[in-house]
Amino acid sequence: MRHFLSTADWTRNELQGLLDRASAFKSGTVSRSLEGKSVALVFFNPSLRTRTSFDIGTQRLGGHAIVLDAKGATWPMEFGEGAVMDGDKEEHVREAARVLSSYVDLIAIRCFPEFKDWQSEREDPLIEAFAKHATVPVINMETIVHPCQELAHMLALQERMGPIADKTYLLTWVPHPKPLNTAVANSSLLIASKFGANVRILVPDEAYRLDERYMSAAERFTAEGGGSVSLMTDVEAAYDGADVVYAKSWGALPFYGNWGDEAPLRAKGADFMITPEKMALTNNATVSHCLPMRRNVKIADAVVDSPAFMGIEEAANRLPVQMAVMEALAGQAGGAE
Repeated sequence: MRHFLSTADWTRNELQGLLDRASAFKSGTVSRSLEGKSVALVFFNPSLRTRTSFDIGTQRLGGHAIVLDAKGATWPMEFGEGAVMDGDKEEHVREAARVLSSYVDLIAIRCFPEFKDWQSEREDPLIEAFAKHATVPVINMETIVHPCQELAHMLALQERMGPIADKTYLLTWVPHPKPLNTAVANSSLLIASKFGANVRILVPDEAYRLDERYMSAAERFTAEGGGSVSLMTDVEAAYDGADVVYAKSWGALPFYGNWGDEAPLRAKGADFMITPEKMALTNNATVSHCLPMRRNVKIADAVVDSPAFMGIEEAANRLPVQMAVMEALAGQAGGAE
């Protein structure tokens, strides 16, 4: 049985197949592949686009979605192996995953890291525990990676410019009042490198280098399929000739769980907001953000409101790509009856 936890686990051809199926859905193809089936959408963190698009996508495929607020409407959940549950956790994922599997055909999980200990949180323990103990496919709705966002992003890029192989793809850190999850940055790096782009990662300091798991994966993907990966701190050089600009803020991993000490490095990126002046250095690049987005902090109004911005298209693509993922996983043998 296969899960959809990270695009790193799927080949480029397999991912392109999902993108092609999503395009078919956008062109009017109808599927009832979830007819008589149910999907549990389990949210440990808030959502607007993810919750709406998964719920509607399930309906369009003929299925039924049950939305669970795991921060308030379900029991507090433990996921550690061998845990002595004498605290505030009432239920272990070992039971929760197996019980949900007896009711539904797919389980989707959204659970951000706790921003305390990266060495343990980088293992993505909760969704990995669900995948281990569930007897139906599990889908990642964002943890330390965001694979559904990756697919929506890539579909929007292909719709705008065709294949991105050999294109210059700039993933730029942008300002934010507080350190954020690295999930979308990790995913941007994974999908762009897997599809053969020349990826530039622009950061205010090398301390913002992404986790080695994703850096190494990207280098492996480019070695196998073309493209390159480079970490840069020179703003003008990074923007020069770029074909794609993707904005995201994230916290510096060396300060994970000790964010007060990160402040001086964060201040070094105060002028990293995407502006028309920076975009003028590019090769008429398209620009995007996963949303939600702070205007005039991450990206200037003049850029967001220009034809170059494809953030709305990207967000809209969450619906068809997730339909493609659910259809593919539901087509596997087994699942709840």
